[in-house]
Amino acid sequence: MGRPVIGITAYVERASWGHWVDVPGALIPHRYVRHVEDAGALAVVIPPREDADEETAREILERLDGIVLAGGVDVAPELYADERHASVQASRPDRDSTELAFARATAGTDLPVLGICRGMQVMAVAAGGRLEQHLPDRVGHDEHSPAPATYGSHPVRTVAGTRLAGILGEEVDVPSYHHQSVLTHPGYAASAWADDGTLEAMEDPDAFFRLAVQWHPEVGTDPRLFVALVAAARVRAERRSPRG
Repeated sequence: MGRPVIGITAYVERASWGHWVDVPGALIPHRYVRHVEDAGALAVVIPPREDADEETAREILERLDGIVLAGGVDVAPELYADERHASVQASRPDRDSTELAFARATAGTDLPVLGICRGMQVMAVAAGGRLEQHLPDRVGHDEHSPAPATYGSHPVRTVAGTRLAGILGEEVDVPSYHHQSVLTHPGYAASAWADDGTLEAMEDPDAFFRLAVQWHPEVGTDPRLFVALVAAARVRAERRSPRG
């Protein structure tokens, strides 16, 4: 068996490199790639597309052993039938359609899924859940996202008996950058909380590996979530491998 292949969802953004200025590119912070590769997998960046549907998603997923639904801008509140709060960022329909398709297409399968920040919110919305559009209105502080492009840090406590607790233990300090959070999450069990009552992680207790966190593990030095994802992807790849 070769190394498992992990897809990582991305943006299409205008970027500059060398002599090329303001050119559309498929982008994701390299920290995601580094963590996936350090954990022993091959990383593949998946650009978004506005016409993505579950059929397209399944075509892509057939070629993967696992997927990371990465962080990014706010999910369009219209997708969970809510009125838009003034703080909500401009929507990215290409990412919304692509990642919601991935979340729905992977539900009920054994493909390992790790949702990170926005990815957790996408998974909740795909399942029929709702988001808190501006978390400071609920918790009364900005510690989850202290300033533009500045990560906060705070402890989270895992729920005993969950897969996440088995990976991270009872408590862990996490790098945080989000002004939204998951309010309802049909089909998922809560697996970590912040001290202020913010849901920090959820998982599907009936899935092989389907886990999401509200923080940004790719920013920190703790590799355990990526190691667990890749280990699950390796098991799945071995199951699918033809026997001689």
